[in-house]
Amino acid sequence: MVVNTKVAILGAGPGGYTAAFLAADLGMDVTLIDLEKNPGGVCLYKGCIPSKALLHIAKLLEETKHAKKWGIDFGEPQIDIKKVKRFKDKVIAKLTGGTGQLVKQRKINYIQGRGQFINSTTIQVEKVDGTTEEVVFEKAILATGSEPVRIPGLWIDSPNVIDSTGALELNDVPEKMLVLGGGIIGLEMATVYASLGSKVSVVEMMPQLIPGADLDLVSVLTRSLTPRLDKIMLNTKVLSVEETDEGIKVTFDGEKVKEKVQVFDKVLMSIGRRPVTKGLGIENTQIQIDEKGFVIVDDQLKTSDANIYAIGDLVGNPMLAHKASAEGKVAVEHIAGHKVAFDHVVIPSVVYTDPELAWAGLTENEAAEKGINVEVQKFPWAASGRAVTMDRNDGMTKILADPETGRIMGMGLVGPGAGEMISEGALAIEMAALVKDVALTIHPHPTISETVMETAEMFFGQSTHIYKPKK
Repeated sequence: MVVNTKVAILGAGPGGYTAAFLAADLGMDVTLIDLEKNPGGVCLYKGCIPSKALLHIAKLLEETKHAKKWGIDFGEPQIDIKKVKRFKDKVIAKLTGGTGQLVKQRKINYIQGRGQFINSTTIQVEKVDGTTEEVVFEKAILATGSEPVRIPGLWIDSPNVIDSTGALELNDVPEKMLVLGGGIIGLEMATVYASLGSKVSVVEMMPQLIPGADLDLVSVLTRSLTPRLDKIMLNTKVLSVEETDEGIKVTFDGEKVKEKVQVFDKVLMSIGRRPVTKGLGIENTQIQIDEKGFVIVDDQLKTSDANIYAIGDLVGNPMLAHKASAEGKVAVEHIAGHKVAFDHVVIPSVVYTDPELAWAGLTENEAAEKGINVEVQKFPWAASGRAVTMDRNDGMTKILADPETGRIMGMGLVGPGAGEMISEGALAIEMAALVKDVALTIHPHPTISETVMETAEMFFGQSTHIYKPKK
């Protein structure tokens, strides 16, 4: 069977289905291809959404422990892991069912199967029912995302060595667990399993957790995680992973590691993700891939093939769902003939641990590396009335600004709800707002969002709750 379509989209994650929905809204005939029953991709099925459902549960468990300080004791929590898993699966089903309904409402041709390019105008789809379908397109958008990296020599074929997908299955809660990689995904999963009762250790080869973030923000998170985790091993490499009768034996190399060989019930390998480009028939097109495995695109997300666009994790870092969605919109608008480009100044990042950590725009690390002169002000949440009422005064808000113009160049937050508040920073940077603009914007009291206003006021030595005169 042959299907003719204006736009064919291969991959139905947040980038792919956002592109498909916008294309349909703009009146285009759209065919969306994916292996899953409904759109959602890794984010909804195996990543962002299930992890946030579990992190919500983890946060609640930590708060019940914390409540003892206030005179409220809920007793030892009784955790039914099967019910926890059902809740997580229910969340996935609800949201992917919703995207399925949106496909029908927009009259998008959704094909469940595995697609690959035959040439620059045709995708062959091996459908899940065993039949084959050819999709002939005018334009195509490649949106197949990424997959977990497995280190050759360390990854072993064992049910007790898992990646992030396996961790989210939540088949059991091991007594002793190692998380290999102290990045965002690794720490989120460490938080979940530690709250559910595992004795979790984290190993990271760099000198700090979340190497891409500024140390002052990360230090707040590290102090919070330290008592909840068994060990945090920084500047440490894993030399070998071996399955034994006692468990998974791991050999470490690090100056401060006292036990060079340790045994764990389960090892989660979380050291990054790589773009999915194999098995897509890319060799049958003019698409070009760079030395890191990413598809090369221009500012309109066009590949080297005039008929094909690519978006999301496929085209480079940061590998974030909201970046993929934004790129998908640009690609579709360009197909529609609009004058557009993906030229966003900022793409915010969030670590959904407890406390949350978020940043947008320029970091102090980047400023130092690039020789950019910035003025930095930091507001400790210990001076926030709202934070004190929550007994969460360990957080911090920071703003980086151009010392000459006062333009906001970056923002970072660490503390409860940081992920919700970082959008104010992203908007300020995108709009080239000045610190004066934020300082003069009335924020509701008492809220954590006030800390953004007061951080801006600190540039003028006028923060109400911090006495720091301007020099």
